[in-house]
Amino acid sequence: EPKTKTAFGSVGRRIPYRILHVINQDGESLGNMHRAEALKLMDQHDLKLVLLRENAEPPVYRLMTGQQIHEEQLRRAEKKKASPKPGTYIKELSFSSAIAKNDLETKTKQIAQWIEKKYHVKVTIRQAK
Repeated sequence: EPKTKTAFGSVGRRIPYRILHVINQDGESLGNMHRAEALKLMDQHDLKLVLLRENAEPPVYRLMTGQQIHEEQLRRAEKKKASPKPGTYIKELSFSSAIAKNDLETKTKQIAQWIEKKYHVKVTIRQAK
């Protein structure tokens, strides 16, 4: 059972499949080939082999330069950062109606930061004794 990859990057020479579908650095399909041929191509053109789709039959690999790999990693990190996180985070803040001006400003800044981070904020104001 081949190990599933979580990170996007060069697989080096650890290719668990015998037959793979290879795409060159320009995005053109080179067809299905044996892993030895793919490794030879990788060495000839001084490129790295990257797994794109593992669950395809045969698995799809792409020849990429180090720069292309780096750019794709940055793109994926941005996409992951932009996507909403699973579950909703709720932040709750409570203070009394007799709060000092400084404390109120501090808590207001904190609420603004939470809203910026896309948290749901619940504010409770208690009546002063």
